[in-house]
Amino acid sequence: MLDQIPRVSLAALPTPLIEAPRLAEDLGVRKLLLKRDDLTGFAAGGTKVRKLEYDFAEVLAQQCDVVLTAGGVQSNHARLTAAAARKFGLDIKLVLGGPPFSSFEGNLLLDVMFGAEIRFLPDDDENDHLTSAMGAWARELEQEGRTAYQSPIGGSTGLSALGCVAEMRELAAQLDTDEPLQIILPVGSCGTYAGIVLGARMFLPGARIVGISVSRTSAAIRHRTREIIGESCALLGLPDRIDEAALETYDEYCHVYGIPTEECRDAIIRCARAEGLLLDPIYTGKAMAGLIDLVARKKLDQDLPIVFLHTGGLPVLFSFESEFANLARCTIVS
Repeated sequence: MLDQIPRVSLAALPTPLIEAPRLAEDLGVRKLLLKRDDLTGFAAGGTKVRKLEYDFAEVLAQQCDVVLTAGGVQSNHARLTAAAARKFGLDIKLVLGGPPFSSFEGNLLLDVMFGAEIRFLPDDDENDHLTSAMGAWARELEQEGRTAYQSPIGGSTGLSALGCVAEMRELAAQLDTDEPLQIILPVGSCGTYAGIVLGARMFLPGARIVGISVSRTSAAIRHRTREIIGESCALLGLPDRIDEAALETYDEYCHVYGIPTEECRDAIIRCARAEGLLLDPIYTGKAMAGLIDLVARKKLDQDLPIVFLHTGGLPVLFSFESEFANLARCTIVS
């Protein structure tokens, strides 16, 4: 059924699966692998490109002429949705919320490059408020005779999660071992996590999936993930047998959404200097900080392979100069 559900082509697949031997040695683990979804290739990449392939098949089938989505100022999903809309000749509207900004940086700059019209809610990143504002804008457009498609925050639905179900089939084909895996990834709006959990159940049944929250409590993640898995199973004609209690998540590494912790900052620097690997301060940096701490606390098995799912987000890094500029060793030679 997975191959019978319509999708468009956006991502350069398969993304590489590479070893990180220097970082593995630094952490004291036998084998660390990086699933490089930051290299999906479209509009600065990320796992969400996989999900948009299913979303935009639906957008085109419904003959929509304008796409709306919502999220934080540095939303990866907003950036990629804007790019995909332009690729298919569609208009794009973004509802963004969060702290006021004085310059267009990171993903926000790319939103502007793609010509997205933005409505900004200062100091407001509540999902319900952003979703409500998006719905109101969609109704305005429909009254003008437009056909609008609303993609939820993070694009997290049972349909889009199928992109991550397929990723687990891709990962299974890349592995050269049958030993149990530990797969670590950041979790925000839960769609990626839901797809990875369901896909692992189908294609890597021995894998342990560990989600590191960047925003929600573990209880909220488990509840929403179960909802999305149920939607995906219905689309695939599968029985929904994944128990909410079996979903392994950790919420002690997120603190405030969008604000990097000291541990996150250290993890980003550590990966850059050990492997030339770039992470971002909102998602992958916090997930790596969680991985590092779980290894140190022996909550991950150091003798079994660990796969870190790099979900992308590189443009976000360029909006955090203040966090890293003090590292510079620069001598001006006259």
